[in-house]
Amino acid sequence: MSIAISDIKTQELYSPDISEIIAIKRFTEKEKWFEIRLPEGRSLGHQPGQFVQVSLFGAGEAPISVTSSPTKEGSFELCVREVGMLTKIFHNLKVGSTIGIRGPYGKGFDVESFKGKDILIIGGGIGIVPLRSLINYVIDNRKDYGRLIILYGAKTPDELLYPDDLKLWDKSNDIEYHITVDQGTPEWKGNTGVITTLIPGLDLDLPNTITAVVGPPIMYKFVLMSLKTKRIPDKNIYLSLERRMKCGVGKCGHCQINHSYICQDGPVYHYPELKHLQEAI
Repeated sequence: MSIAISDIKTQELYSPDISEIIAIKRFTEKEKWFEIRLPEGRSLGHQPGQFVQVSLFGAGEAPISVTSSPTKEGSFELCVREVGMLTKIFHNLKVGSTIGIRGPYGKGFDVESFKGKDILIIGGGIGIVPLRSLINYVIDNRKDYGRLIILYGAKTPDELLYPDDLKLWDKSNDIEYHITVDQGTPEWKGNTGVITTLIPGLDLDLPNTITAVVGPPIMYKFVLMSLKTKRIPDKNIYLSLERRMKCGVGKCGHCQINHSYICQDGPVYHYPELKHLQEAI
């Protein structure tokens, strides 16, 4: 019996690679970091901002953003928030456990077109997860980009992710790093307020500044208003709409917004593409 080439491609599209968890770190009560190795340690080959479909055999599958840079070799990283039964099972896995990986899928940040530009990162909450991939890519290719400005906000100090990275960003002379929390504590020494409170004080080269925004949907409306006040051109703004995705390949329709499938046309969108797409933001 012969097998058509199209059948082989379909099988590759839907068949997960059996991959191994090689390191785990807890960040908060809800979030854990996982380092994953694909078969033979091969590269994932992703763009910053893309995601993978993670299979937990006997439990199900979920889309999860890649948080490591494509420049990292031999493994890649995920950060998983416990929000339901599947992610609870994921959190209970140990080093040496195997999972299934499909992907990478979707559109990421176009790092080639960003070359020579200043990069403004605006991450709210778990939105810093896919943005970390972009941040580390820019750091690893520093000569190709201008200023790197990072704005990061969380609800409380206890919900901040990547503590080691935050220390490095804060100490770096090559990164302009600003952090805030909605609700401070007596020990908190940083800014207190929503993330938009960090935007007015920025001194930006407007035509030359690319802005990458990822966070909860409610954040986008107010961040976009603040960016408009700063007169950043719409064509210089990119957002990620990581929500409602399920199959990852545009078949189930869960992530469809009018004519657009987030898992295929996104999750990273150029803002001019979204301005008139009803229900996108």
